[in-house]
Amino acid sequence: MNAVLREPEGQNIMDISQQTIEERAKETVERALQRNIPGIVIPQTESDLEVGLTPKEVVYTDRTARLYHFNPMQDEIYRTPVMFVMSPVAKGYILDLAKGQSLIEYLLLQGYDVFLLEWMTPRKEHAALGLKEYACEFIAAAINEVQSETGEQDINIIGYCMGGMLAAMYAALNSEGPINNLVCFTTPVNAEGMALYKSWIESQAFDIDRLVAELGIIPGDMVNASIQALRPLQKAAGQLNLLNNVENDAFVKAHLRFDHWAANQLPVPGQLMKELANDFLKANKFYNNQLQIAGERVDLGNIKVPFMHVAAEYDHIVPSEASRELVSLVGSEDKQEIVMKGGHVSLVAGGNAIYRLWPQLDSWLAPRSV
Repeated sequence: MNAVLREPEGQNIMDISQQTIEERAKETVERALQRNIPGIVIPQTESDLEVGLTPKEVVYTDRTARLYHFNPMQDEIYRTPVMFVMSPVAKGYILDLAKGQSLIEYLLLQGYDVFLLEWMTPRKEHAALGLKEYACEFIAAAINEVQSETGEQDINIIGYCMGGMLAAMYAALNSEGPINNLVCFTTPVNAEGMALYKSWIESQAFDIDRLVAELGIIPGDMVNASIQALRPLQKAAGQLNLLNNVENDAFVKAHLRFDHWAANQLPVPGQLMKELANDFLKANKFYNNQLQIAGERVDLGNIKVPFMHVAAEYDHIVPSEASRELVSLVGSEDKQEIVMKGGHVSLVAGGNAIYRLWPQLDSWLAPRSV
């Protein structure tokens, strides 16, 4: 049975019993030691956590970009390949969390040919990489590689969070390009709906120009801190939830995989962070149809291919106010939005996603991929 992890859905996440945390900790640790629970040993690396194990090979790398091609799992596959685009701050294994809990594995079993464009840790010499490289050059090069690998010209693209922003930007700038269908998961478009992020970016303490000038690369710890600030009690609630289920080995492993992924955000090239801070969060140019990349205006109305946006009802990272107007801005005639229960992460991974998102994604893609 798959362990089910739930992100808080509006309840009081600090609603605990009258026992003190110290008493509960002592009680559960003793119980774990007595039962010799393997989960009490905390894995330190992704290898220890056994994530991202679906067989694959690297078919393209360039600076911070890395493209994987997953081994097909069916003899007959859909004609149109699928390429996921990850957020620049997040590791791609959230889509391939574990056997039976992997969206990528699920799509392979349905007969799709799957690729994943994710991002490696940027080095000092990558500080000048910005939207031009991430939304245009890297995606274009990855698409060329997919076409070469498969012999197909058309491609389905699925972008997660900021990966959805990058994919939408590319699609808007390449309206006659090879994208056959475009799917975005929890993708922000209206910065006015991201009030806490804006407060963070616009605070006097956050001088983006100084940070970029002195650091070049914005540390992952700073990215993670901005996310944690959105829900400061969630980490404590998660730890209490882990203690309550420490005797359940499957739950412990699933929890640690989620927690490790959420806590290890990737560093971001300074130029990319500056553009996201100034052009997206402060000036809201993406929503106002004013964003320019390499001198070209990014007009979402230029996107004409079949389009689907999937939002999470309890998403605290990309609230509904930030994403719900994306569908109306896209120029496609065949377009829709699906709002599902769950949070930003549990939407795509974990026990609930298996029954909520994954089958609906398959149902939408299948007739459009032949």
